[in-house]
Amino acid sequence: MAFLLTGCELALFDPAGPIGEQAKDLIIISVALLLIVIIPVLFMSIYFPYKYRTSNKNAEYKPSWEHSTKIELVVWIVPCLIIAALAYFTYVTSHDLDPRKPLGKDEDTLTIQVVAMDWKWLFIYPEQQIATVNEISIPVNTPVEFLITSDTVMNSFFIPRLGSQIYAMAGMENRLNLMASEEGTFRGMSANYSGFGFSGMKFKTHSVDQAGFDAWVNKVKASEHVLDEPTYKALSEKSKDNPVVYYSDVDPLHFKKTIEKYTGVQNGK
Repeated sequence: MAFLLTGCELALFDPAGPIGEQAKDLIIISVALLLIVIIPVLFMSIYFPYKYRTSNKNAEYKPSWEHSTKIELVVWIVPCLIIAALAYFTYVTSHDLDPRKPLGKDEDTLTIQVVAMDWKWLFIYPEQQIATVNEISIPVNTPVEFLITSDTVMNSFFIPRLGSQIYAMAGMENRLNLMASEEGTFRGMSANYSGFGFSGMKFKTHSVDQAGFDAWVNKVKASEHVLDEPTYKALSEKSKDNPVVYYSDVDPLHFKKTIEKYTGVQNGK
């Protein structure tokens, strides 16, 4: 089994950010607590049949046995302790890993607006006035706030090495705060099946230094494409394995309008 898994990308156990690191620790702690039950059970499932096999004439035989205080204490106290420990870690991490919890000051945080589409991801940088499809770049060691919505069915935004996944839903805005603590290119994906082109709904996250990020922004600004209404209408058409596209200009209210399209605000309702 270990050999078969050598080709797998165990992204959750190779985090590249503080949120991913805490998520990995939580998984390890949860598994360790559960092993307290699983290991003894696996041991007893082998030991008991062997000890009480028919050929073992020396095995203890108590046909009238019906109660053991020691066993009762073990089978009740141990699970209660495990549940209490899991409850504690769940409570603490639920607050520490709150996706809306900022990772830094507002002035130091990069904002990226995310729109899930069929079957591609649109990323808008409101401060830089640019947009991209299926590619983002972030400065290393810089807090990033993702504002996430959908212009189609419900989806799920996930960068495994950076941390938490969160749902993208039409007419709603979800927030996710992440940060990369090392440079590299990280795989991003949809974690919720959304139709025929779901398998190609992937993107790359480039974590670079500030100079590299500025160079990337300038590269996007040099694009001849502009995300206006006709362009967005064409982009909204269903497509599979959509290539990376850069847009040098975008309506600063595009993300807001996408949400309002499903809430009836634009129609005065």
